[in-house]
Amino acid sequence: MDQSTSEVNDHEMENYTQPDNTDAQATKSPSPNSIPPKVEKKPRFSPKYILSGHTKPVASLKFSPDGSTLASCGADKLIKLWDAYTGEILRTLEGHEEGISDIAWSFDGEFLASVSDDKTVRIWDFGLGTEVRCLQGHTSFVFCVNYNPNSNLLVSGGFDETVRVWDVGRGKTLKVLPAHSDPVTSVAFNHDGTLIVSCAMDGLIRIWDTDSGQCLKTLVDDDNPICSHVIFSPNSRFVLVSTQDSTIRLWNYHTSRCVKTYVGHMNRTYCIPACFSNTIDKYVVSGSEDHKIYVWDLQTCQILQVLEGHRDTTLAIATHPTKDMIASAAMEKDLTIRLWIDDSTSASNLAP
Repeated sequence: MDQSTSEVNDHEMENYTQPDNTDAQATKSPSPNSIPPKVEKKPRFSPKYILSGHTKPVASLKFSPDGSTLASCGADKLIKLWDAYTGEILRTLEGHEEGISDIAWSFDGEFLASVSDDKTVRIWDFGLGTEVRCLQGHTSFVFCVNYNPNSNLLVSGGFDETVRVWDVGRGKTLKVLPAHSDPVTSVAFNHDGTLIVSCAMDGLIRIWDTDSGQCLKTLVDDDNPICSHVIFSPNSRFVLVSTQDSTIRLWNYHTSRCVKTYVGHMNRTYCIPACFSNTIDKYVVSGSEDHKIYVWDLQTCQILQVLEGHRDTTLAIATHPTKDMIASAAMEKDLTIRLWIDDSTSASNLAP
């Protein structure tokens, strides 16, 4: 199945950033003249800033919803907040007792959630720079976390093989899903918060109903590779899955079919995420164990650019919510965070 090239509705993919609101919209066929011909445009990303500050590998990078701030976390137990447009360090958050694996912004940008090998989920007030809540319940390392669109729920997953749904306001667990038979590596909500997707080292991708906790769908590739990371496409019609066979797959989970595959990078050992671009140019972006960053065309699956500069595995990747900017971070031999901008984009589009 990983070699599937089954057809994807081009209109559906060209508008993958638009939320899917009605079935009528899903079945409406565009007129032949409604979609302009695709003009091949290759990005020209180049490094703008090199950020130093972490003393151990950075595990996760996330831009704030408005794109003004980049959050980073890592094995040094620290969260660092950076100005995304100047590279200036704004604040360092301390409190976790072990390394931090993942971070997530609330959708209003006021709070940041983090998860750690200390088995906790912690919530931080961005404006004050203080910890406001510590959620406990996982029985082993917590590896991944995300907010729902209303920012009133969190979902987390970890080495105890469970997915937990939390009530943020009360700081209580709402559901514990016995989700997988190996550590959970990634969790995310869809665009309206009604669904949760999870993946794990058992090679399974699962779709859950948020309200009931029922598993609605299980996806698995024929070769069953370890799944490193999964996210919904912005319109929630697809899930993008990174696997440790050096492949990124785009699944139509409604039909249980892999519809696109992206290859060329190296990923055999680490949980390396992939991201969608959020701008008019539709890209898939991923780090790699050959120290590079790969940028693919979403539709054609062709490599458009390979970014070089890091000196170790590029473990963390993030794309800016509105601008042609990529953040990346590397492991022990490097420890830097790099901010890349697309030189083919006008400077005005990159201004704060």
